[in-house]
Amino acid sequence: MEARKLLSVLRAHANPANVAGMARYGINPKGTLGVPIPVLRKLAKESGRSHELAAELWASGIHEARILATLIDDPARVTGRQMDRWVSDLDSWDVCDQACQNLFRYTPPAFAKAGKWARARREFVRRAGFSLMAGLAVKARTASDAQFEAFFPLIAEAAVDDRNMVKKAVNWALRQIGKRNPTLCAKAIALAEEIGNRDSRAARWVASDALRELRRIGWLT
Repeated sequence: MEARKLLSVLRAHANPANVAGMARYGINPKGTLGVPIPVLRKLAKESGRSHELAAELWASGIHEARILATLIDDPARVTGRQMDRWVSDLDSWDVCDQACQNLFRYTPPAFAKAGKWARARREFVRRAGFSLMAGLAVKARTASDAQFEAFFPLIAEAAVDDRNMVKKAVNWALRQIGKRNPTLCAKAIALAEEIGNRDSRAARWVASDALRELRRIGWLT
């Protein structure tokens, strides 16, 4: 399906009431049509994988078109340059997380980009770093513990960032890494305890929320 036709279908599903509801959850209403995710997934399935089509959809600037782009792009063809370009365009947490979970975590540069973006100044770029870590913790099944332990200093560093979209992603990354196996869980708990002792409201929240979940994991009882 051509990009022009897909954009026409998206506009036909526009729902201003949904946009207003999304805005209440912190989703940027600019360029947003209010198309539900199930509709986007259905369109992605009908369209199939296409690197070129994904590029056209992303370039449209339409919120839902960009989510659709993350669903149909071919991870094997995604370059580090493209990832940096797309992440610099992010202006909403949901597109950020959809890009990381649908596409970026399956790409060859994923681990390197997670580390790079975690130290970015821009809010959604930094969020992408930790959202990507969380996604890798779930899907990168053959990755070593050492690859995830390398993220711990970045988590500790960003735990004091009190921007809501960042601290929630930092917490998410810490929890998901800790859930990979008993060894990483023990190390994640130790890190959370250390973070929780800092003189930072954001750090204390990141730590307490992570500890609440990690201490309940069955293999530690």
